[in-house]
Amino acid sequence: MRVEPEIDETTTWLAACPIAELEAGWGETALLAGRQIALLKDGETHAFAIDAEDPHTGAMVMARGIMGSRGDAPTIASPLHKEVYDLRTGRGLSHPQYAVRVYGTRVVDGVLEVAVPR
Repeated sequence: MRVEPEIDETTTWLAACPIAELEAGWGETALLAGRQIALLKDGETHAFAIDAEDPHTGAMVMARGIMGSRGDAPTIASPLHKEVYDLRTGRGLSHPQYAVRVYGTRVVDGVLEVAVPR
């Protein structure tokens, strides 16, 4: 089950890149509205978007994390200390005191769009 972040009038959809340019299981970073956002493709037509900043260290490395899963939850493990985060909610699974911000995503005419705060 996917749980997408709430999208409302305080967010706007910004084009990140063609979804076909992302490799499944491998992250890339996009600069959208002044934010470094990690884009993580999990299939041919869906990708997750999270802050690129590792919540534990502050380093902009989350796009280089290791994608996986815990049960039905898609996850990303930080490349630095291997903390694991739920890609649907951002909740820290290894250390609950840490969380990563998640952004809504959609694909329109083959382009991945990310919902970012205005």
